[in-house]
Amino acid sequence: MNTLKYKRILLKLSGESLMGNKSYGIDSDRLTEYAIDIKKIIELGVEVAIVIGGGNIYRGIQAEQMGIDRVQGDYMGMLATCINSMALQAALEKAGVYTRLQTAIKMEQIGEPYIKRRAVRHLEKGRVVIFAAGTGNPYFTTDTAASLRAIEIEADVVLKGTRVDGIYTADPEKDATATKYDTLTFTEAYEKNLNVMDMTAFTLCKENNLPIIVFDMNKKENLYNLVNGAQVGTIVK
Repeated sequence: MNTLKYKRILLKLSGESLMGNKSYGIDSDRLTEYAIDIKKIIELGVEVAIVIGGGNIYRGIQAEQMGIDRVQGDYMGMLATCINSMALQAALEKAGVYTRLQTAIKMEQIGEPYIKRRAVRHLEKGRVVIFAAGTGNPYFTTDTAASLRAIEIEADVVLKGTRVDGIYTADPEKDATATKYDTLTFTEAYEKNLNVMDMTAFTLCKENNLPIIVFDMNKKENLYNLVNGAQVGTIVK
């Protein structure tokens, strides 16, 4: 435990990451892989909080295309994050990890209402805390929810798990000449117009001196190595 670089983390996962090789929904194999990776760092003594997006099921922005009011659509997106959070909770508990689900919208049959002190106490007891339903407000993304919750629980870092191994000069899946950054300052990321998080989330982290690490969550041992101080992905600080 003394060698850990990060003692308390906020892990941000996209809804799309849960799809695995599917085009929609949740891949049970991918869920199991994530649960095992998270269990490994819990056993090291890392305190883990998680925020998951809902893009594999529904995005609020889709609402406008369907003629649905944006506010209504955003609430639909929040419910999608609850489905993903419950699925990850089930996978973690199957792996033998104690969890608590807290929701920004009251759903007593599903999880506890979000209370900062209660969340911190769960973390101190070694439970994984999953924050669902975003911030509970429309017009805010799950990136913003991740940044906000990380600041509230005094996390050491936001770990943004993606399918790309860091931040690049361009989209590496589209541009073969794109090069990876190992380290960036918040100012550099802003001036270079790099898509790290949405601007609200990014600004929250910058103003509260909370580092962000973008890394490939799908590569085995990445999460384990990261919390032990290895150079994984790109750090913005």
